[in-house]
Amino acid sequence: MMAHSRPIPNTLTIAGSDPGGGAGIQADLKTFSALGSYGTSVITALTAQNTRGVAGVHPVPADFIAAQLDTLLDDIDIAAVKVGMVASRRVAEVIRDALGARRPRWVVLDPVMVAKSGDTLVDDAGIAAVRDCLVPLADLITPNLPEAAVLLDCPVPHDRAGMEAMVPGLRALTPGAVLLKGGHLRGETCPDLLVTGDNLTWLDGRRIATGNLHGTGCTLSSAITARLAQGDALPDAVTAAKAWLSRALEESHRLHVGQGHGPVHHFHAWW
Repeated sequence: MMAHSRPIPNTLTIAGSDPGGGAGIQADLKTFSALGSYGTSVITALTAQNTRGVAGVHPVPADFIAAQLDTLLDDIDIAAVKVGMVASRRVAEVIRDALGARRPRWVVLDPVMVAKSGDTLVDDAGIAAVRDCLVPLADLITPNLPEAAVLLDCPVPHDRAGMEAMVPGLRALTPGAVLLKGGHLRGETCPDLLVTGDNLTWLDGRRIATGNLHGTGCTLSSAITARLAQGDALPDAVTAAKAWLSRALEESHRLHVGQGHGPVHHFHAWW
């Protein structure tokens, strides 16, 4: 008689849609699939964009986001959730209430607030909504340095000492863990700082020379979510997700998608 393996875990991404497939919902679902979980999604916004930029954003009404969440969570047992860009307090409250009522084991928040160009993507009300409603809910937040600076209303740090100086402020915002991503620092490595309770762990990754950087933040947070759903402890999930993303960046030259900043190769281990 054939032995049954453990069930494949269900994961959920709550984020916007990227028609080019490199970021947002599409990148998250690819990542979930590549790392062995069944992906589900709740769409918060439609975008008109390609590898060269964003031409338009059409937010989904908050009531319909609530309907998507309620309908999905009434039926499917979700092991881990990744939350992406949220631009309004009403949407942040809808997500907080839905996840608070049917608490999954893991909630990972990627507080998307600043574009790679340096432009702030949400207004002050949206920043406050994420800070007040979603950061306290999360088991892990994954800000890059400009996003952490927006959350703390402080300058962007330029070295590791400046990153460590952010830790008390970030810990005051959330009872969960923090992965402070240091890719904006200069140097041959990308130093990330994992904060779990009183423990600070530096996780260095090799800086990979590629123009295919679109959706790296979305992809890393969804990779961590997938590994957590599989049962990894948090530090192990972060380490495994970073290693997988590094390989996806290394193999991204195999893709020829658009004329701007292309995506990483989510299925590098399969194709």
